Amino acid sequence: MSIIKVDNLCKTFKVKTKEEGFKGSLKSIFLPNYKEIQAVNNISFEVEKGEILAFIGPNGAGKSTTIKMLTGILYPSSGGIEVLGMNPSTERKDLSYKIGTVFGQKSQLWFHLPPLDSFNLLGSIYEIDKPKLKRRIDFLKEVFEIEDLMDIPVRKLSLGQRIRCEIAASILHEPEIIFLDEPTIGLDVVVKQKIRDLILKLNKEEKTTIFLTSHDAGDIEQLCKRAIIINHGEVVLNEKIKSLKYDYLNKKVIHIKYQEEVNLEGISANIIKNKGNAVKVQVDTSREDIEEVLTTLIKCGRVNDITISEPPMEEIISHIYLQNKGVR
Repeated sequence: MSIIKVDNLCKTFKVKTKEEGFKGSLKSIFLPNYKEIQAVNNISFEVEKGEILAFIGPNGAGKSTTIKMLTGILYPSSGGIEVLGMNPSTERKDLSYKIGTVFGQKSQLWFHLPPLDSFNLLGSIYEIDKPKLKRRIDFLKEVFEIEDLMDIPVRKLSLGQRIRCEIAASILHEPEIIFLDEPTIGLDVVVKQKIRDLILKLNKEEKTTIFLTSHDAGDIEQLCKRAIIINHGEVVLNEKIKSLKYDYLNKKVIHIKYQEEVNLEGISANIIKNKGNAVKVQVDTSREDIEEVLTTLIKCGRVNDITISEPPMEEIISHIYLQNKGVR
């Protein structure tokens, strides 16, 4: 059952233009000119109940604008939206009781207050009775492992601790859909994995639908079953992660530092960088066994350091965009 329906959605902004020079600056005050920016251009998609969807694209692609329209913050220029059977533009207040949001740098926790105070205040805003609110907070403290953080001012929490409290606050009222904007940005590997585990647990145990934006390929691979890729305000791909992974997320980059310069003859993978004792190799895991490539690299010389990463999400999206829409 689809709980988000988007049909031919468009959003246009009017932006003032400025002429050069002193006369231009005076003219722009009294007779300003405007140009139209098409932030979202005729997109359509649906999201099923209980789904974890990746909604991804480069900066300026239209992701945030779309999410703001889905949550009722912005009105669309044209097209239709239905979220949980409601129109976000006309029923925003009723919809707010059924959705949760974690938007990047926009915190819903009061900076100088401990999380517990924010939770109690949010409980009052969402009209949750006190016994139920206490049970809910106790449950979230246990699941998110934040019991020791509840009386510490938010300003003194680490980024990982704050993000856990932010997600807990966003589901305090048991929303059916949660919009997560870059929930793992700036976190180290261990904390990232903990946040991902929490998101999966939330989806599995409470059947919460997750609408996720992220620039981290690991988030998308581990959490989502489907991805919608948007660029220049248009949907360029709507695909299962399994297919996306096979076609586009199959590149890994090995960064390796040796104690001395080495001879890389016999390495079948694509050598991106070979400078001094630093080597960077790209592996297509659909064609090559990464373990075999690693073994060969390690045999080339004494290793000081080695890491494996994915190409930047912008690079992956750019590759997909070029294949599906062509260069603009």
